[in-house]
Amino acid sequence: MKVLVGDVGGTKTRLALVKATGGRLEVTVDARFPSPEFSGLEEVVRAFLAEHPESGVQAAAFGLPGPVLGGHVRTTNLPWKVRVEDLAEVLAVNRVHLLNDLEAAAYGIGELAAEDLAVIAEGSAERGGNRALIAAGTGLGEAALFWDGIRYHPFATEGGHADFAAADTVDYALHRYLADRHDHVSWEKVVSGPGLVNIHAFLCSYRDLSPPEWLAEEMRAGDPASAVAAAAEQRRCPVCVEAVDRFLRYYGMEAGNLALKVMATGGVYLGGGIAPRMVGRLREGALLEGFLAKGRMRPLMERIPVTVIRDDRIALLGAARYALSA
Repeated sequence: MKVLVGDVGGTKTRLALVKATGGRLEVTVDARFPSPEFSGLEEVVRAFLAEHPESGVQAAAFGLPGPVLGGHVRTTNLPWKVRVEDLAEVLAVNRVHLLNDLEAAAYGIGELAAEDLAVIAEGSAERGGNRALIAAGTGLGEAALFWDGIRYHPFATEGGHADFAAADTVDYALHRYLADRHDHVSWEKVVSGPGLVNIHAFLCSYRDLSPPEWLAEEMRAGDPASAVAAAAEQRRCPVCVEAVDRFLRYYGMEAGNLALKVMATGGVYLGGGIAPRMVGRLREGALLEGFLAKGRMRPLMERIPVTVIRDDRIALLGAARYALSA
């Protein structure tokens, strides 16, 4: 059976053909499209089908950023309105499913091998304990999985849009800085690629410093978050180092919040595009410091394993698994 699957993001949309044989999934075609250059997912699917007219798709499933309600999605970080019936018409198939992107990724956790994971904190996972997935990229996605005694059931959340909570004096100043510029200060405003840029801009203002010209040029010429992260990694810019340290602490704080809310004693997984590129930094302490700092709940947090997902196909594999079982 062939399934068309998609992983939609604010920067790129990834479509793939997955062949299922005897319960095993094999990605046979994997294509990427720049999301901002398309008017909607239907246009991306048409472009894919034009490149692969003999795809023989029998079912489809797409992971999208935003809440899926009644088979419709208004995507966050993209001006798209996606409807399952429109995609079914384009594909000429009846089995079309829309999932939240982190829900799709959660379905993919069971498809991963040991080499697809990087352990940040060993912990002591509880057999059958709930799991949590948090992923920073263009935005901040969150999902969880509960165990019914036989299998895990993923479910979506929009926790990345919950209110950012300050924990020290600088955090409070950051909140005020962001509140002056946005109508709502969410965790996504600080734990995402644009969030890292927000933290850096705030610290420059807070420390009354201007970015060095070479950094300003790199931020203008390419992805600003990547420029800040690279400058921190190379220790070329003290403000960038502080920005990344705070970003990682916030990432840990919100991962810990999610873990507490769903009692993720089975483990917390970090997905998205940022964590796999920063595994070394994640192990240095700032992220775990934020994760563990939960007062009287610290002993519980110390039991929870924290793991980075290295395989960037997880949402595609999860969408395929969902399509085959739905």
